[in-house]
Amino acid sequence: MNISVGDLLKLDNPNIIDIRPVQSYNNNHIPNAKNIPYNKLLLNPSVYLDKNKKYYIYCRYGNTSKSLCLILHNQGYDVCNVLGGYEAFVLGS
Repeated sequence: MNISVGDLLKLDNPNIIDIRPVQSYNNNHIPNAKNIPYNKLLLNPSVYLDKNKKYYIYCRYGNTSKSLCLILHNQGYDVCNVLGGYEAFVLGS
C-alpha cells in the first residue's frame, strides 16, 4: 500500500517513521516523524512496531521504504509506503 505526502499530511495523528540515517533525520524530516533507521527496523521490527497499529514509512526517495514495507507487511505489520519519500515532502508533492 502507498500514500502520497499530501494525503499523509491530511491524516489525523499518523504514526510516521523515517528510516533514513540519524544525520539525515536531524537535518530535517516530515513533521511528527519518528526516526528508526532502516537496519534497526529491519532487524528488530517487534521492538519498534505494534501489529495493532498502522505505520507510514518513508526514506529519501521512497524506494527503500517500499521494499521495507513489503518485508514488514509479510511479517504481519500494517505499513504504508510514502510515495516519493522525503524528497516528495520537500517538493510539496
